[in-house]
Amino acid sequence: MSLVAERLRFIRYWMDQTGETEIDMIAVTQMAMSMGWKAPPPTTAEERLTKLFKDAARHDVRHDRKTGHPYKGYHAVPKYTADGQQVFSYIDIDDPKTKPSSFRKACVTRREQTIDDQVGLRLDQLHWNDNRPPAQQIDLLPADLEFDVELRLASMGDNGKRAA
Repeated sequence: MSLVAERLRFIRYWMDQTGETEIDMIAVTQMAMSMGWKAPPPTTAEERLTKLFKDAARHDVRHDRKTGHPYKGYHAVPKYTADGQQVFSYIDIDDPKTKPSSFRKACVTRREQTIDDQVGLRLDQLHWNDNRPPAQQIDLLPADLEFDVELRLASMGDNGKRAA
């Protein structure tokens, strides 16, 4: 059995033991460790600092000088190592030396993530509805988000934030 499958079985065990329907992963971990599960080795100082830099880059929100609209300054660009592992480098979209091809790769990757999220959401909705009586079914949300994006952009005030 894979480690992921084992962990999923333990989550179900925790739910059965506690009677909870909302899963507190810290409580799951505490129970697992009390039953002899070993925590993975700690990350190195370099790995922790790298994560902090990545988090900082992901949270960098700037504001357009003309419109005041917010935008992300750093974008992750996928690359592949010699052994085929996908890694990410980051670009600053305000840097004039940033290549358009790098920003396009970042945009395509982010769009693909959005599509994956929409497909997953649709599958989740279909599963929910297939297993519920009509009174508990959820209306399927439209996957075409263009109208929603245009509405959100139109609702932004001069300061780049959504109007209340």
